[in-house]
Amino acid sequence: MSKVIAIANQKGGVGKTTTAINLSSCLAAKGKKVLVIDMDPQGNTSSGFGVNKNETENTIYELILGECAVEECLMKDVVENVSLIPANVNLAAAEIELIDVDKKEYILKNELDWIKDQFDYVVIDCPPSLSMLTVNAMTTANSVLVPIQCEYYALEGLSQLIYTVNLVRERLNPALTIEGILFTMYDSRTNLSNQVVENVKNHLNQRIYKTMIPRNIRLAEAPSYGIPINIYDPKSAGAESYMALAEEVINGGY
Repeated sequence: MSKVIAIANQKGGVGKTTTAINLSSCLAAKGKKVLVIDMDPQGNTSSGFGVNKNETENTIYELILGECAVEECLMKDVVENVSLIPANVNLAAAEIELIDVDKKEYILKNELDWIKDQFDYVVIDCPPSLSMLTVNAMTTANSVLVPIQCEYYALEGLSQLIYTVNLVRERLNPALTIEGILFTMYDSRTNLSNQVVENVKNHLNQRIYKTMIPRNIRLAEAPSYGIPINIYDPKSAGAESYMALAEEVINGGY
């Protein structure tokens, strides 16, 4: 039985893609079979695994429009134990093309049902908006993992995201839960990072991961080589943090 986790926050630059790539790779390093679905038209998760997104014939876009079968857009073993359904800029048009499609909120779920049991985990990188692509991810997922940057406006927009998750649960996917809140770009030397953590803990009745992802230069470098952090520099603080997060996810966050 696979577990499907959507990584979502409508705020950009909070570490969604970094988390999708590195959590997936670290889960795989712990012996789990993982499928990553890139639902962001920027396609950064695809490039982060070394895929040339602009030369890929079948992507999530073709799958959503019914132009290819799920097996045709599945790229196996982009790293060991990690498969990928890539995305590129074409995906930006999907919203418009789906306007008249019946039950469009369930397209991804229906396609994934064919293959998801081949994997222990499915990780979906959502776009930085509460769009139809994000809704598709949430109807497919069991849970939503929310990365939050340790900065002053961290809580802004979070209530909107939680509202959206609750709405999807009420109307489309009764099984959907919030997996947890993940602090990213954490700097223990600054008062601001510590204040943001306290603020979120005081205001949100949600599970918060013990693992915090630090600001780390090696984490920032890894995507330009198309390699996850645990392969690029396994001894870096970034790699150790994502390995710890993978352990928390496997153990149910406790």
